[in-house]
Amino acid sequence: MNMLVDGEWRTDAYQTTNDDGEFDRQETSFRDEIVSDADAEFPAESGRYHVYISRACPWAHRVAMTRRLCGLEDDISLSVVEPERYEDGWEFSTDYPDPLYDAEYLRDIYARADPEFTGRVTVPVLWDEQTETIVNNESREIMRMLNTAFEGSNDVELWPEGYREEVDRVIDEIYDPINNGVYRAGFADTQEAYNAAVEEVFDALDHWEDVLDDQRFLAGDKLTEADLAMFVTLIRFDHVYHTHFKCNRRAIHEYPNLWNYTKELYQLPGIKSTVNIDHIMRHYYVSHDDVNPKRLVPTGPDIDFSTPHNRDRLPADLPDTLQSETTAAVADD
Repeated sequence: MNMLVDGEWRTDAYQTTNDDGEFDRQETSFRDEIVSDADAEFPAESGRYHVYISRACPWAHRVAMTRRLCGLEDDISLSVVEPERYEDGWEFSTDYPDPLYDAEYLRDIYARADPEFTGRVTVPVLWDEQTETIVNNESREIMRMLNTAFEGSNDVELWPEGYREEVDRVIDEIYDPINNGVYRAGFADTQEAYNAAVEEVFDALDHWEDVLDDQRFLAGDKLTEADLAMFVTLIRFDHVYHTHFKCNRRAIHEYPNLWNYTKELYQLPGIKSTVNIDHIMRHYYVSHDDVNPKRLVPTGPDIDFSTPHNRDRLPADLPDTLQSETTAAVADD
């Protein structure tokens, strides 16, 4: 896989699997933090920061949802890269330009932050326009910063008091078998590695199907960061992971609770606008030529996430702005 090595672009520098044929995800490199302290290195100042994302990438998607739900559109700017990723990595274009430096590739942004950078060029990227550097490129940490350091225009709290320990536990619990598990299945180089990954994916999905029979969201009755982390995998599952990554034991729309849960989250105000199925399909099927050598993009499945859900049978503690609009959206469908 392609990466920067001492600031130079290499197309053969990163192996995606270990000696046992198991997918091996590289750690992210920039791990600084935006805080509410005005004297901090990276203070929470409106208009200072920019986020680079791909609409196709699940890790970038959860940051985009956090920004939208917290009402930070006027505080933190955002731009999108092209969905397909070829040998030169994530790229900008006429349709999706770099608004800050008119860069050609996202790797140019990494090199601007560190001319000697060694590592993968990934999204999301949280950029500080004042110091012209990358603050952070770890999606989970960016989600938390946007949720806690800034005061957005919405009354949405995704890491609420009284739920924080459970939210963190759930995010940890779903990461390896579900969020990363589909990748472990899709990029496995041996049958044994693939079998183990798929088994974990569906064991975990079965577990959360049972949990969601009794509670509205993953951490209880409130929408939290844990739900955004789960949603980005579920919304891609039937279009991509089921076929492209061979996680075809069962589709999400065949799970009663997970399917209705996915639809409810999709229909929350602001979430639908962050979902781009076209970008998702084009990215996975075109970019991963080691998995799909002919780069053919399937024409299906035909799935409607806007049909009514049944999650209102369970109690929820949602802000008025989400609760009223969600009910209306479902009733109007």
